[in-house]
Amino acid sequence: MAKGPRYRVKFRRRREGKTNYRKRLKLLLSRKPRLVVRITNSKVIAQLVEYNPEGDRVVAAVDSSMLRSFGWKGDLNNTPAAYLTGLLIAKKALSKGISEAVLDIGLHSPTKGSRVFAVLRGAVEGGMEVPHSPEVFPDDSRIKGEHIASYYEMSPERFSEYEKRGLKPSDLPAHVDEIRNRIMGMVQ
Repeated sequence: MAKGPRYRVKFRRRREGKTNYRKRLKLLLSRKPRLVVRITNSKVIAQLVEYNPEGDRVVAAVDSSMLRSFGWKGDLNNTPAAYLTGLLIAKKALSKGISEAVLDIGLHSPTKGSRVFAVLRGAVEGGMEVPHSPEVFPDDSRIKGEHIASYYEMSPERFSEYEKRGLKPSDLPAHVDEIRNRIMGMVQ
């Protein structure tokens, strides 16, 4: 550890590796709500957060487990679930009068076609205005889960959880379209 009279201890969240304050400041200078996207081992979380001097305020929050109420039978942390979560957060935001935001991916690396950008694509297609480049979005085949369906053909023994929930992985693309239509038809 550094010593000396000029050494300054960094903020706690910076020391813990949780917050990049330079990136956060740039996002806050936009004066728009942040679309915060976090990917865990079991689900996808999307929140609309507004800055408040006493502490950030969450305006709307959705996680992929809420897709179960729309009849979703797939996993909760794959690319199709991330896309549908983005659609759901857009519908909630529009119902609360928020139509624009900036994407906050935290410490995730911005990898083209990742689940974080699948949430962004869902939010944009759901009606929100978020600054982006369309080239970072995942392909339509990945959004519909065709990559999962083709992997099922190679090793079906890995998909017993899907079958327990009543979904054959080869039917996943049609199931994604069905859930998408239910979310888009949701009354605001």
